[in-house]
Amino acid sequence: MHAITKGLLAGAAGTLALDMVTYGDMLLRGRPSSGIPAQVAKRLADRARIPLGDGEEKENRTQAAGALMGYATGVGAGVVYGLLRHRRPPLNDWAAGPLLGAAVMVGANAPSITLRLTDPASWDLASWVSDAVPHLVYGLTTAAAYRAMR
Repeated sequence: MHAITKGLLAGAAGTLALDMVTYGDMLLRGRPSSGIPAQVAKRLADRARIPLGDGEEKENRTQAAGALMGYATGVGAGVVYGLLRHRRPPLNDWAAGPLLGAAVMVGANAPSITLRLTDPASWDLASWVSDAVPHLVYGLTTAAAYRAMR
């Protein structure tokens, strides 16, 4: 199997794991989902002059676009990981997982920080944990899934 295909599948597995941990946290704590991905999608669409409709239709499209950007980030990072891992000696999953999770966390949050929709300096401990833990799970799952496909 090609490194890109393995990376794509590993990234998809990691993204599923991230979503399961995130939604599990929402279920346990009764917290709402974040509106930040939809806000990022709306701002990017506005800047690119992409019409999303009006009212409820626009809100639905921005939520969908925000979710799809998250999937693209997770799967895309898996592909990059596959390409890097294919060309270099492998890191242990316990080292690669946290590094991959941190990279994806930065990549996922960079647009919202750049657009000034959030400021990590203002996050409380619960906010950091609810963002960091799913990304760590993403990294560990992606690294393990890639290794399993060797």
